[in-house]
Amino acid sequence: MSFVRAIQLRVPAGAAKPGPAIGQALGPLGINMAEFCKQFNDKTRDMYQGDTPLGVTLSAFNDRTFTFEVKSPPTSFLIQKASGIQKGATSPSPDVAHATITPEAVYEIAKIKQQDSMRWHLPLEGIAKSVLGTCKSMGVQVREANSD
Repeated sequence: MSFVRAIQLRVPAGAAKPGPAIGQALGPLGINMAEFCKQFNDKTRDMYQGDTPLGVTLSAFNDRTFTFEVKSPPTSFLIQKASGIQKGATSPSPDVAHATITPEAVYEIAKIKQQDSMRWHLPLEGIAKSVLGTCKSMGVQVREANSD
């Protein structure tokens, strides 16, 4: 059993189904799409709500077996949920807030992102600064809930 290739996918939690998006990635490697979907859904069903997109790194092997690692949702998705918006601003401005988010929500998002395997060693403050940068690019301002 030798490693063939790693594939990056974005799949909704607990709702993976064999289809073109997954099939185009797994088909050329000979991986059973139904088996991947079953294992992924079993693993993620209780992690997040069904509409939550999750990053997946799938490692394929030459004997048609695979392993996969589930990552946390994208930062922009978590910011959208916390601020209650459907999408970020088309042209973000530092003067006009498209939406607002509290520092506590930024901290909670940073804690979620720190659980990823590639971020466990990073300080929470550094991850929170990254979340703040994503907020800025989406036009979401961070301020206390009671301030205007």
